[in-house]
Amino acid sequence: MTTFVSEVLGVAARHVEGVEADLFELPDGSSFAVASPGGMGHSARSLGFLVASLDEAVAELKAAGIATDAPATNEVERYVHFVAPDGHLYELVERL
Repeated sequence: MTTFVSEVLGVAARHVEGVEADLFELPDGSSFAVASPGGMGHSARSLGFLVASLDEAVAELKAAGIATDAPATNEVERYVHFVAPDGHLYELVERL
């Protein structure tokens, strides 16, 4: 997938300290990460949602009865993972 994104789609990779995946920054400023199975823990495909305040977004999830893991940080963002009612893994991301 990394080869496809870089060579076929022409998206340049970006190294970010603390990210255990191949990270690509898209033209609109959003990110796309490719992780190997098990490389970042539970490695089912996940979709990340950019939020203005991670703490507020986590509080909203908790109020709705949805648990998250502990916030993690790399050099460009804070994030949490959660399993939504559809049973799939998702991520909330706050840019630093």
